[in-house]
Amino acid sequence: MKKKILLSLWFTLLLASIGFLFWQNEFKYSLPTPIPKNYHTIAMGSKIDLSQCCAFDNKPVFFHFFNPDCPCSRFNVPHVSGLIKKYGDKINFKIVVLNKQKTFSIKEIQEKFGAEIPVYFDEGIAQKCGVISTPQAVLLDPSHNLYYRGNYNKTRYCTDADSNYAQMAIDSLLKQNNAPSFNALALRAYGCSLPKCTK
Repeated sequence: MKKKILLSLWFTLLLASIGFLFWQNEFKYSLPTPIPKNYHTIAMGSKIDLSQCCAFDNKPVFFHFFNPDCPCSRFNVPHVSGLIKKYGDKINFKIVVLNKQKTFSIKEIQEKFGAEIPVYFDEGIAQKCGVISTPQAVLLDPSHNLYYRGNYNKTRYCTDADSNYAQMAIDSLLKQNNAPSFNALALRAYGCSLPKCTK
């Protein structure tokens, strides 16, 4: 009888541990990011003034909001690197690192993405673009109007080619189309919350 009780307890503990690990590493990142109380909505099409921090030319601008400690951010590094390689001559890519826990150098971040592109550590850029989580993509047209703000893919591993939302937005802008309409999975923030980039 004692053996059965101990075995039951052991299996219960094992199942609870597996459930906890699943929550910590997977499920919680599939839930929408809670909207902060002081969040100020930035509508699509809004002019984004970033003149005090970023140099621009007449190309569209793509901001990748990134936290090296966020699992979702780490999983999409290859996807973002691919976008930089594919569109880097047509779009100004910039990385905004949002992490209050650690200090990272510009070179460290550039090495992660295999690209020498500008890197910023200014949370104010996220506020101006209406970003509340990482990873998030923001695409501005050449006049610095907000063309797209949202997710890269409906999976955090960026494995579903049919839901490469950020890439679809880039293609649409480069073809000079009106901004495409996306579903909630594209536009609702998922991932690691700001300002500490943890859930």
